[in-house]
Amino acid sequence: MARLVSTRICPSQRFQAPRLPSIRPPLNSYSAAGSGDLSFRGVKLSNHPGFVAAALEVPKSAPHSPGPENRLPSEEVIRTWCNADAVCFDVDSTVCLDEGIDELADFCGAGPAVAEWTAKAMTGSVPFEEALAARLSLFKPSLYQVNKCMEKRPPRISPGIAKLIKRLRAKNVDIYLVSGGFRQMFKPLALELGIPPENIYANQLLFGNYGEYVGFDPAEPTSRSGGKAIAVRQIRQMCGYKTLVMIGDGATDLEARQPGGADLFVCYGGVQMRESVARKADWVVSDFQELMTYLA
Repeated sequence: MARLVSTRICPSQRFQAPRLPSIRPPLNSYSAAGSGDLSFRGVKLSNHPGFVAAALEVPKSAPHSPGPENRLPSEEVIRTWCNADAVCFDVDSTVCLDEGIDELADFCGAGPAVAEWTAKAMTGSVPFEEALAARLSLFKPSLYQVNKCMEKRPPRISPGIAKLIKRLRAKNVDIYLVSGGFRQMFKPLALELGIPPENIYANQLLFGNYGEYVGFDPAEPTSRSGGKAIAVRQIRQMCGYKTLVMIGDGATDLEARQPGGADLFVCYGGVQMRESVARKADWVVSDFQELMTYLA
């Protein structure tokens, strides 16, 4: 079985946004969906009735209002946001309304038990790799089940995200998806949003010759605690970005803000407002329009 190869292409020229004045190992006997002889059948895209920009949908959990101290961005935060030449987005409960692994587990009949582990992973109360392994062991999704879930329950895009990404791309800002979810489930989403597949940093489900679940690729940095921070550092080092912003809702997203990683962490609480994460964020928003407001 051929080794999975991920090619990263960085732009040769960067766009300088105006400043504000004064303010994996070989896979051997198993395969990853989307590679080898097992074909991955993703959902249809914009013409699929289920693949929706869910502007009028109500999130499963209504967000709470955090304290006012980081709801209004400082001049420094605004300046950093406007000068970003790369933005990394979490996917579950940020780009999309749902937690992908919870949806897949529910489709396979193990929803409540898996959702409990997801909550622990997002608040940082257990190591991410422990939560990921525990969740997958509860239902062991086959390739067929992944394909059928994507067909029957395609991702619901968060309100305003497509418009924000379009505006950022128009400013020559590079967009990445950095997630603890699964690459197989994000490829159709990335295509819909105009994000190159090589800009997806996520976990890889592994399947046997007959499509049975055999595990996940531990070589992916996003498969363990601190992995998003590693992925973001790799992105920055490979492409030489001067200013990089991370946007997400969970503790693993917050971890990406560190020297050599993200300069700014924006907590998106439009789907799930995790208070422990919001308190430590540089900027808390509940609507992507808040980010749009400051982009020229």
